[in-house]
Amino acid sequence: MKVIVGFICIGNSCRSQMAEGFVSHYGKGIFDVYSAGTHPAIMVSPEVLKAMKEKSIDISRQYPKSLDKIPGELDILITMGCGVKCPYIPFGFREDWGIEDPLGLPLYEFRRIRDIIEEKVLDLIKLSIDSDSKESFIEKLKKR
Repeated sequence: MKVIVGFICIGNSCRSQMAEGFVSHYGKGIFDVYSAGTHPAIMVSPEVLKAMKEKSIDISRQYPKSLDKIPGELDILITMGCGVKCPYIPFGFREDWGIEDPLGLPLYEFRRIRDIIEEKVLDLIKLSIDSDSKESFIEKLKKR
């Protein structure tokens, strides 16, 4: 079972990039993962690169992408807490993680937000592993 998950925010330079990095690292073979922004930044925040490197995850090849760079349909659409709307992207399940944007904050705030995202991603992966099918995984997400 491969689940297509997309992490969406405004700039695609911080939170969604961290989420993509964690899913690529921990969920390899389970998920096809994408991230994008409604108004993509020029580059991934240097603080994000540092914070992820501290977890031994190199996301230096990732870059901000627009919504047209993700698949036309997602199994799971996760917004990061920035109020973005993605009305034209079909999905099986949508959730907003309500995570504040660390852009412009000190590195320790990036670390705090990184750890929140890591915990949420690990929870998502565990729930997926405990599911028999993509459909049962999505049903479990809807019930929690």
